[in-house]
Amino acid sequence: MSTLIFRTVAPFLTALMLLFSVFVLLRGHNEPGGGFIGGLIAVSALAIYGIAFGVAAMRRAIVLHPLTIAGIGLVASTLAGLVSLAAGVPFMTGLWIEPSFAGVTVPLSTVTLFDIGVYLVVIGGIGSIAMTLEEEGDL
Repeated sequence: MSTLIFRTVAPFLTALMLLFSVFVLLRGHNEPGGGFIGGLIAVSALAIYGIAFGVAAMRRAIVLHPLTIAGIGLVASTLAGLVSLAAGVPFMTGLWIEPSFAGVTVPLSTVTLFDIGVYLVVIGGIGSIAMTLEEEGDL
């Protein structure tokens, strides 16, 4: 199904979907969005790229092995919980800091770190499954 039109449009569509997935991720924890749905959108973008150019091109595009990405996400999510324990509050309690960069206050939280971890776990886990299924389909 890899037509010339599809192969031409796939990189632009992939980039647009990845950008939208980051928007949904950063939109956050208290509004519709977050790490899980952002990760699903990102994996869908990578799947479109993989269908257009093959699994080998998709593996080259993501650089790291998908399970490594999932492992990094799991560590980030766990770290978000451990920070709260180190602060003396219950596990997975949201904590915020507001550092200033060039005169702009940027609120950072453990909730955002947790969402980024979930985002990476979803990309790694579902991406690994999708690539394995696509490789088996090529045989």
